Amino acid sequence: MDIKFPTPTSIFCCKEIAGTSDAIKQVLNTIRKVSASDASVLITGESGTGKELVARAIHNNSYRSSEPMVVINCGAIPGELLESELFGHEKGAFTGAHKARTGRFELADKGTVFLDEIGDMSPDLQVKLLRALQERKIERVGGIATTDVNIRVLSATNKDLAASIAQGTFREDLFYRLNVIPLHVPPLRDRIEDLSILIDHFQEKISQRVHGYNKKSFSDETIKVLSSYSWPGNIRELENLVERLSVMVETDIVVPPDLPEYIVCQSSTLDTTSVSGVFQKGIGFNQAVDEYQKSLIIYALDQTHWVKARAAELLKMNRTTLVEKIKKMNIEQEQDFPFL
Repeated sequence: MDIKFPTPTSIFCCKEIAGTSDAIKQVLNTIRKVSASDASVLITGESGTGKELVARAIHNNSYRSSEPMVVINCGAIPGELLESELFGHEKGAFTGAHKARTGRFELADKGTVFLDEIGDMSPDLQVKLLRALQERKIERVGGIATTDVNIRVLSATNKDLAASIAQGTFREDLFYRLNVIPLHVPPLRDRIEDLSILIDHFQEKISQRVHGYNKKSFSDETIKVLSSYSWPGNIRELENLVERLSVMVETDIVVPPDLPEYIVCQSSTLDTTSVSGVFQKGIGFNQAVDEYQKSLIIYALDQTHWVKARAAELLKMNRTTLVEKIKKMNIEQEQDFPFL
Protein backbone atom coordinates (compact mmCIF):
# COMPACT_ATOMS: atom_id res chain seq x y z
CA MET A 1 0.00 0.00 0.00
CA ASP A 2 1.43 3.38 -0.98
CA ILE A 3 1.61 6.04 1.71
CA LYS A 4 0.65 9.50 0.55
CA PHE A 5 1.59 12.48 2.67
CA PRO A 6 -0.41 15.71 2.60
CA THR A 7 1.39 18.33 0.52
CA PRO A 8 2.53 21.71 1.88
CA THR A 9 0.09 24.56 1.46
CA SER A 10 2.53 26.98 -0.16
CA ILE A 11 5.70 27.16 -2.23
CA PHE A 12 8.80 26.17 -0.30
CA CYS A 13 10.26 29.25 1.41
CA CYS A 14 13.04 29.72 3.98
CA LYS A 15 13.62 33.48 4.08
CA GLU A 16 14.88 33.42 7.67
CA ILE A 17 17.74 31.04 6.84
CA ALA A 18 20.41 32.92 4.91
CA GLY A 19 23.41 31.49 3.09
CA THR A 20 24.63 29.85 -0.10
CA SER A 21 27.29 27.49 1.25
CA ASP A 22 27.09 23.78 0.48
CA ALA A 23 26.56 23.11 4.19
CA ILE A 24 23.45 25.30 4.45
CA LYS A 25 22.16 24.14 1.05
CA GLN A 26 22.15 20.60 2.42
CA VAL A 27 20.14 21.76 5.44
CA LEU A 28 17.63 23.57 3.21
CA ASN A 29 17.27 20.53 0.99
CA THR A 30 16.52 18.36 4.01
CA ILE A 31 13.98 20.91 5.27
CA ARG A 32 12.26 20.84 1.88
CA LYS A 33 12.00 17.06 1.95
CA VAL A 34 10.82 16.61 5.52
CA SER A 35 8.29 19.45 5.30
CA ALA A 36 6.16 17.32 2.99
CA SER A 37 5.99 14.47 5.53
CA ASP A 38 4.72 14.18 9.08
CA ALA A 39 7.76 12.37 10.44
CA SER A 40 9.47 13.33 13.69
CA VAL A 41 12.71 15.28 13.17
CA LEU A 42 15.59 15.55 15.64
CA ILE A 43 17.55 18.74 14.97
CA THR A 44 21.08 18.70 16.38
CA GLY A 45 23.78 21.34 16.50
CA GLU A 46 25.73 23.63 18.78
CA SER A 47 24.07 26.43 20.72
CA GLY A 48 23.33 29.43 18.54
CA THR A 49 23.28 27.63 15.18
CA GLY A 50 19.59 28.34 14.53
CA LYS A 51 17.88 25.06 15.41
CA GLU A 52 14.58 26.79 16.22
CA LEU A 53 14.68 28.62 12.87
CA VAL A 54 15.04 25.24 11.17
CA ALA A 55 12.07 23.89 13.13
CA ARG A 56 9.95 26.91 12.16
CA ALA A 57 10.93 26.49 8.51
CA ILE A 58 9.77 22.86 8.61
CA HIS A 59 6.47 23.86 10.20
CA ASN A 60 5.87 26.85 7.92
CA ASN A 61 6.40 24.72 4.81
CA SER A 62 4.21 21.86 5.99
CA TYR A 63 0.49 21.29 5.58
CA ARG A 64 0.19 22.19 9.28
CA SER A 65 1.42 25.75 8.66
CA SER A 66 -2.00 27.32 9.27
CA GLU A 67 -2.09 25.74 12.73
CA PRO A 68 0.07 26.72 15.73
CA MET A 69 3.66 25.76 16.36
CA VAL A 70 4.13 25.54 20.13
CA VAL A 71 7.68 25.83 21.47
CA ILE A 72 8.70 24.23 24.75
CA ASN A 73 12.21 24.77 26.12
CA CYS A 74 12.74 21.66 28.20
CA GLY A 75 15.89 23.10 29.76
CA ALA A 76 14.32 26.37 30.90
CA ILE A 77 11.34 24.92 32.78
CA PRO A 78 11.95 23.21 36.15
CA GLY A 79 11.45 19.46 35.95
CA GLU A 80 8.57 19.44 38.44
CA LEU A 81 6.63 21.95 36.31
CA LEU A 82 7.48 20.61 32.85
CA GLU A 83 4.92 17.79 32.93
CA SER A 84 2.15 20.29 33.66
CA GLU A 85 3.43 22.55 30.86
CA LEU A 86 3.39 19.67 28.40
CA PHE A 87 0.15 17.92 29.34
CA GLY A 88 -1.75 20.43 31.47
CA HIS A 89 -3.28 19.80 34.89
CA GLU A 90 -6.63 19.55 36.61
CA LYS A 91 -7.80 21.81 39.41
CA GLY A 92 -6.32 20.72 42.72
CA ALA A 93 -3.72 18.46 41.10
CA PHE A 94 -1.03 20.03 43.28
CA THR A 95 -0.51 22.98 45.60
CA GLY A 96 -1.27 26.15 43.69
CA ALA A 97 -3.37 24.46 41.00
CA HIS A 98 -6.42 26.64 41.65
CA LYS A 99 -7.91 25.95 38.25
CA ALA A 100 -7.48 23.53 35.37
CA ARG A 101 -4.89 24.40 32.74
CA THR A 102 -4.52 23.32 29.13
CA GLY A 103 -1.10 21.91 28.30
CA ARG A 104 1.10 22.74 25.32
CA PHE A 105 0.28 19.47 23.54
CA GLU A 106 -3.43 20.33 23.53
CA LEU A 107 -2.70 23.90 22.42
CA ALA A 108 -0.72 22.52 19.48
CA ASP A 109 -3.49 20.19 18.30
CA LYS A 110 -3.39 19.89 14.49
CA GLY A 111 -0.11 21.82 14.54
CA THR A 112 3.48 21.24 15.61
CA VAL A 113 5.19 20.81 18.98
CA PHE A 114 8.85 21.84 19.12
CA LEU A 115 10.69 20.33 22.08
CA ASP A 116 13.85 22.41 22.41
CA GLU A 117 16.76 21.12 24.53
CA ILE A 118 15.13 17.71 24.74
CA GLY A 119 18.33 16.29 26.20
CA ASP A 120 17.63 18.12 29.47
CA MET A 121 14.36 16.28 30.15
CA SER A 122 14.30 14.08 33.26
CA PRO A 123 14.18 10.28 32.75
CA ASP A 124 10.81 10.03 34.56
CA LEU A 125 9.18 12.52 32.23
CA GLN A 126 10.80 10.86 29.23
CA VAL A 127 8.67 7.79 29.93
CA LYS A 128 5.46 9.83 29.89
CA LEU A 129 6.52 11.67 26.75
CA LEU A 130 7.27 8.40 24.97
CA ARG A 131 3.81 7.09 25.83
CA ALA A 132 2.18 10.29 24.57
CA LEU A 133 4.09 10.11 21.29
CA GLN A 134 3.28 6.45 20.77
CA GLU A 135 -0.43 6.70 21.54
CA ARG A 136 -1.01 10.32 20.48
CA LYS A 137 -2.98 10.68 23.70
CA ILE A 138 -2.21 12.78 26.76
CA GLU A 139 -3.44 12.76 30.32
CA ARG A 140 -3.46 15.93 32.40
CA VAL A 141 -1.64 15.93 35.73
CA GLY A 142 -4.18 14.92 38.37
CA GLY A 143 -6.65 13.70 35.75
CA ILE A 144 -7.87 10.29 34.65
CA ALA A 145 -9.35 11.08 31.25
CA THR A 146 -7.25 10.88 28.10
CA THR A 147 -7.31 13.41 25.28
CA ASP A 148 -6.42 12.68 21.67
CA VAL A 149 -3.88 15.05 20.13
CA ASN A 150 -3.01 15.40 16.45
CA ILE A 151 0.49 16.85 16.45
CA ARG A 152 3.80 16.67 14.67
CA VAL A 153 6.82 16.54 16.96
CA LEU A 154 10.09 18.31 16.20
CA SER A 155 12.87 18.28 18.79
CA ALA A 156 16.33 19.76 19.16
CA THR A 157 19.40 19.37 21.30
CA ASN A 158 23.01 20.50 21.50
CA LYS A 159 23.90 17.39 23.50
CA ASP A 160 25.29 14.07 22.31
CA LEU A 161 22.23 11.91 22.96
CA ALA A 162 24.14 8.74 22.10
CA ALA A 163 26.47 9.52 25.01
CA SER A 164 23.48 10.33 27.23
CA ILE A 165 21.97 6.94 26.36
CA ALA A 166 25.24 5.23 27.31
CA GLN A 167 25.23 7.14 30.61
CA GLY A 168 21.65 6.12 31.31
CA THR A 169 20.26 9.67 31.32
CA PHE A 170 18.29 9.43 28.08
CA ARG A 171 15.98 6.62 26.99
CA GLU A 172 17.04 4.79 23.86
CA ASP A 173 13.44 4.04 22.82
CA LEU A 174 12.54 7.74 23.05
CA PHE A 175 15.62 8.64 21.01
CA TYR A 176 14.51 6.38 18.15
CA ARG A 177 10.99 7.78 18.36
CA LEU A 178 12.29 11.36 18.02
CA ASN A 179 15.13 10.64 15.60
CA VAL A 180 13.10 9.32 12.67
CA ILE A 181 14.79 11.93 10.51
CA PRO A 182 18.05 13.45 11.83
CA LEU A 183 18.96 16.97 10.74
CA HIS A 184 22.28 18.50 11.78
CA VAL A 185 22.75 22.27 11.65
CA PRO A 186 26.43 23.15 11.01
CA PRO A 187 28.31 25.65 13.17
CA LEU A 188 29.20 29.00 11.63
CA ARG A 189 32.90 28.09 11.38
CA ASP A 190 31.92 25.29 8.96
CA ARG A 191 30.01 27.69 6.70
CA ILE A 192 32.19 30.78 7.04
CA GLU A 193 31.62 31.63 3.35
CA ASP A 194 28.10 32.67 4.41
CA LEU A 195 29.48 35.39 6.70
CA SER A 196 28.88 38.41 4.43
CA ILE A 197 25.41 37.16 3.47
CA LEU A 198 24.49 36.74 7.13
CA ILE A 199 25.76 40.21 8.00
CA ASP A 200 23.56 41.69 5.26
CA HIS A 201 20.64 39.55 6.43
CA PHE A 202 20.90 40.79 10.02
CA GLN A 203 21.27 44.39 8.90
CA GLU A 204 18.14 44.02 6.82
CA LYS A 205 16.29 42.84 9.93
CA ILE A 206 17.56 45.89 11.83
CA SER A 207 16.46 48.24 9.03
CA GLN A 208 12.95 46.78 9.19
CA ARG A 209 12.85 47.44 12.92
CA VAL A 210 14.73 50.75 13.20
CA HIS A 211 13.40 53.64 11.12
CA GLY A 212 16.11 55.41 9.14
CA TYR A 213 18.83 52.84 9.74
CA ASN A 214 21.44 52.90 6.98
CA LYS A 215 23.24 49.64 6.32
CA LYS A 216 26.95 49.68 6.97
CA SER A 217 29.67 48.32 4.73
CA PHE A 218 32.27 45.96 6.17
CA SER A 219 35.76 46.48 4.79
CA ASP A 220 37.62 43.56 3.22
CA GLU A 221 40.04 43.55 6.14
CA THR A 222 37.13 43.43 8.60
CA ILE A 223 35.62 40.44 6.80
CA LYS A 224 39.04 38.78 6.86
CA VAL A 225 39.29 39.27 10.64
CA LEU A 226 35.75 37.99 11.19
CA SER A 227 36.42 34.99 8.95
CA SER A 228 39.43 34.04 11.08
CA TYR A 229 37.40 34.07 14.31
CA SER A 230 36.12 30.74 15.65
CA TRP A 231 32.55 31.93 16.47
CA PRO A 232 31.86 29.82 19.59
CA GLY A 233 28.43 31.46 19.85
CA ASN A 234 27.68 30.74 16.18
CA ILE A 235 24.91 32.62 14.33
CA ARG A 236 23.50 34.10 17.54
CA GLU A 237 26.88 35.62 18.39
CA LEU A 238 27.19 37.12 14.91
CA GLU A 239 23.69 38.59 15.07
CA ASN A 240 24.45 40.18 18.44
CA LEU A 241 27.70 41.58 17.07
CA VAL A 242 25.96 43.13 14.05
CA GLU A 243 23.39 44.66 16.41
CA ARG A 244 26.19 46.07 18.56
CA LEU A 245 28.08 47.53 15.60
CA SER A 246 24.90 49.08 14.22
CA VAL A 247 24.65 51.13 17.41
CA MET A 248 28.28 51.82 18.28
CA VAL A 249 29.80 52.51 14.84
CA GLU A 250 28.86 55.99 13.64
CA THR A 251 30.58 55.81 10.24
CA ASP A 252 29.27 54.03 7.14
CA ILE A 253 32.15 51.54 7.05
CA VAL A 254 33.07 49.02 9.74
CA VAL A 255 36.84 48.61 10.08
CA PRO A 256 38.85 46.21 12.30
CA PRO A 257 39.33 48.72 15.18
CA ASP A 258 35.52 48.82 15.50
CA LEU A 259 35.47 45.11 16.38
CA PRO A 260 35.70 43.79 19.96
CA GLU A 261 39.22 43.09 21.14
CA TYR A 262 38.59 39.38 21.69
CA ILE A 263 37.81 38.92 17.99
CA VAL A 264 40.71 41.00 16.67
CA CYS A 265 43.12 39.39 19.12
CA GLN A 266 42.18 35.84 18.15
CA SER A 267 42.38 36.65 14.45
CA SER A 268 45.77 38.31 14.88
CA THR A 269 47.05 35.36 16.86
CA LEU A 270 45.91 32.86 14.27
CA ASP A 271 47.75 34.86 11.63
CA THR A 272 50.98 35.66 13.46
CA THR A 273 51.60 32.52 15.52
CA SER A 274 51.42 30.09 12.64
CA VAL A 275 54.93 28.97 11.77
CA SER A 276 54.90 30.73 8.40
CA GLY A 277 53.22 33.82 9.86
CA VAL A 278 55.92 34.29 12.48
CA PHE A 279 58.67 34.35 9.85
CA GLN A 280 56.73 36.33 7.27
CA LYS A 281 55.90 39.11 9.72
CA GLY A 282 59.36 39.11 11.24
CA ILE A 283 58.12 38.90 14.83
CA GLY A 284 60.19 37.17 17.45
CA PHE A 285 59.55 33.99 19.37
CA ASN A 286 58.66 35.76 22.63
CA GLN A 287 56.19 38.13 20.96
CA ALA A 288 54.45 35.25 19.17
CA VAL A 289 54.12 33.32 22.44
CA ASP A 290 52.84 36.40 24.29
CA GLU A 291 50.20 37.10 21.65
CA TYR A 292 49.01 33.52 21.68
CA GLN A 293 48.79 33.49 25.49
CA LYS A 294 46.82 36.73 25.49
CA SER A 295 44.38 35.37 22.93
CA LEU A 296 43.82 32.20 24.96
CA ILE A 297 43.23 34.18 28.15
CA ILE A 298 40.78 36.63 26.54
CA TYR A 299 38.88 33.77 24.93
CA ALA A 300 38.62 31.87 28.25
CA LEU A 301 37.47 35.02 30.07
CA ASP A 302 34.81 35.75 27.46
CA GLN A 303 33.59 32.16 27.58
CA THR A 304 33.16 32.33 31.36
CA HIS A 305 31.79 35.91 31.51
CA TRP A 306 35.01 37.03 33.22
CA VAL A 307 34.67 34.72 36.21
CA LYS A 308 38.39 34.27 36.75
CA ALA A 309 38.11 31.03 38.73
CA ARG A 310 36.16 29.40 35.90
CA ALA A 311 38.48 30.83 33.27
CA ALA A 312 41.48 29.45 35.15
CA GLU A 313 39.79 26.06 35.29
CA LEU A 314 39.15 26.20 31.54
CA LEU A 315 42.79 27.08 30.94
CA LYS A 316 43.93 24.43 33.44
CA MET A 317 46.00 26.92 35.40
CA ASN A 318 46.06 28.34 38.92
CA ARG A 319 43.72 31.30 39.46
CA THR A 320 46.53 33.36 40.97
CA THR A 321 48.68 32.76 37.91
CA LEU A 322 45.84 33.86 35.66
CA VAL A 323 45.29 37.07 37.64
CA GLU A 324 49.00 37.88 37.39
CA LYS A 325 49.00 37.36 33.62
CA ILE A 326 45.90 39.54 33.21
CA LYS A 327 47.63 42.39 35.05
CA LYS A 328 50.91 41.92 33.19
CA MET A 329 49.22 41.91 29.77
CA ASN A 330 46.90 44.84 30.66
CA ILE A 331 43.81 42.81 29.74
CA GLU A 332 40.62 44.70 30.57
CA GLN A 333 37.00 43.64 30.40
CA GLU A 334 34.78 45.30 27.83
CA GLN A 335 31.46 46.73 28.95
CA ASP A 336 29.32 44.00 27.42
CA PHE A 337 29.71 40.30 26.80
CA PRO A 338 30.58 39.08 23.30
CA PHE A 339 27.31 37.19 22.96
CA LEU A 340 24.26 36.11 24.96
